[in-house]
Amino acid sequence: MYAIIETGSKQYKLQKGDLFDVERLNTAKDKDVKLNKVLLCSKGKSLEIGRPYLKGASVVCEVVSHLRGKKLIAFKYRRRKDSKKKIGHRQELTRLRVKEIEVE
Repeated sequence: MYAIIETGSKQYKLQKGDLFDVERLNTAKDKDVKLNKVLLCSKGKSLEIGRPYLKGASVVCEVVSHLRGKKLIAFKYRRRKDSKKKIGHRQELTRLRVKEIEVE
């Protein structure tokens, strides 16, 4: 059984027990969070597709930790203009573990 969910404007394919990183959620460590934006759910040979989301379906996840992602560098340079700009960014992330997938 797997589900495709949407969170933080990104889509993830999940199964029970998976670990994955999403944009920072305001939930304490070791608490449960329920993700309701389920786009698709597969159970054996049956496949349910939401338009756009499945009603009554959700994925229950446990917050494992909060962390920061890899540093990304944005460098802008204009030749012969003596102009350059270097900016770094580290995204705040939350690591989740899938506890169960609920479908009505």
